[in-house]
Order: sequence, then structure tokens, then C-alpha cells
Amino acid sequence: MLIYLVIAFVFISTFLLGKVLEKFRVPWIFAALILGSALAIYNPVSMVTDSEVFSFLAQLGMYFLLFLVGLELDVKELKDKGAFIFKSTFFIIFFEGIVGSIFVHFVFNYSWVISLLISLSFATVGEAILIPILDEFNLVNTTLGQAIIGIGTLDDLIEIFTLVASSFIVGAKAESNLTPVVISLVLMIVLTFFLTRMKKESEKFKFLQIESLFIFVLFVFFLFIGVGSFAEAAPLGALFAGISLRTFLPEERLSFIESEIKSLTYGFFGPLFFLWVGL
Repeated sequence: MLIYLVIAFVFISTFLLGKVLEKFRVPWIFAALILGSALAIYNPVSMVTDSEVFSFLAQLGMYFLLFLVGLELDVKELKDKGAFIFKSTFFIIFFEGIVGSIFVHFVFNYSWVISLLISLSFATVGEAILIPILDEFNLVNTTLGQAIIGIGTLDDLIEIFTLVASSFIVGAKAESNLTPVVISLVLMIVLTFFLTRMKKESEKFKFLQIESLFIFVLFVFFLFIGVGSFAEAAPLGALFAGISLRTFLPEERLSFIESEIKSLTYGFFGPLFFLWVGL
């Protein structure tokens, strides 16, 4: 099938162009973004890149990148820097929300409430784009890197709040749409709390083969995405899955899992996601 040849072309183009980008300290994976932007101008394989299969693979790339964000997030440091992260997130979103709502209101003539909801949805951070940059400069585990990831995680929660508010104000069937959203969000929080409180039970996972442990990790990953999808919050589910497993998994096994997930993400799904974004 043509999709296999397209994927092969994406990988070899990303590899070659990525070598050039690395000379300028730009993460190599952004080569796929440039390639996607070029294909957005002229795309002879649109029947492949517009297909449901390709979109599914690309979205998995986004979810795995967000999963990595969760795995890299140090919850203890997040608690220590909680006040700073909260103030920074509020400051950023408040001013972007104000400026954005003024622009949307006067340019597109929407009401102030709708303009504010639209601007808030655009004010949030794209963690899937951030993590390769932080990785490139070895900033993920620094205080600055953790603060950036923490701010991105908090504004994801604000984005979900915006979604719920939109269902009240804009949705034609707000009441019927809101119930699965609330149930989904509550269930994700419960699952996260449950895994983070099972630290003693996780000691048994020290003795599992890495392949078996990886299967369990993928189970948790897809479980959270599936639950989150009911609230149109599958990306948040991927993020919560990473946070939960970082707390749950034994420290000795966590580094192995991070290495496996990074290889899977950057080596396969990530380039397809960035190509999709460029398109």
C-alpha cells in the first residue's frame, strides 16, 4: 500500500534534514514539521495524509509525547514550586486571554463571553512541542524545565475547564453532553490518585521482565486515553497516565521504561505527529 512508502519517505527525509537542523541546535524531529509545512503547499499524497489511519498514527504521536511529559514531571518538585507555577500560569493566561478576547470581539464581532472562551483555548501551552526542545538542551530535569512542564500541565486543566464552560454556553445539548465529560474527568482523577497511592504494591514490579512491564505501561497509557476521550480530553489522559506511572513504578524500572517510550515516540510516532502538525 502507498501508506508504507509515504511513511518510509517521511522517515528518511526527517533523518537527512534532521542532520542539517542539528548543526543549528534545532531538535532533529522538527525536520518532520518542516516537511509537513512543505506538503501543505503541494501534497501529491493527500489521499494518504488525509486518511483516518494516518491521522490515528499521528495522534498517537501526540499522546506519546504528552505521556513523556508526564513521565518526566517530578511531582515533589512540582509541589515545592506550586505557588510559583500557579502564579506564572495565571499571569500568562490572564494577559493572553484579555488581549485575545479584545481581538476576537472587535475583529470577529463575537460576544465578550465567547471571545474570552476562544482566547483562553488559544492561550494554553503545547507541551508536545516543548518536550523535544527541552530534551535537546537537557533542561527537562532542571528547575526551569520542571517549571515549564508544570505550567503546561496546569494550563491543560484550565483548557478542560474552558471546554466544560463552552458546553454550557455554546452547546445546543449542554446537559446531555456535560455528564460524560464530568464522569470522564472524575474517573481520570480517581485513577491517578489510585496509582499514586499504591507505591508499596508497585515493589512487586521490580522483578517483572521489562517486556511484561512495558505491556502493563501501555495498558495504563491506553486506559487513560480511552477514559479521557469521553471528555474530549484524551491528551490530558496521556499526561495523567505519565504522572501516575512515574509515581507508581519503582525507581529502578522507571529509567528503563522512559528509554523504551522515548525510542518508540521519537523513533516512530513522533515524526508522523510533527508532519501532521505541519500539514
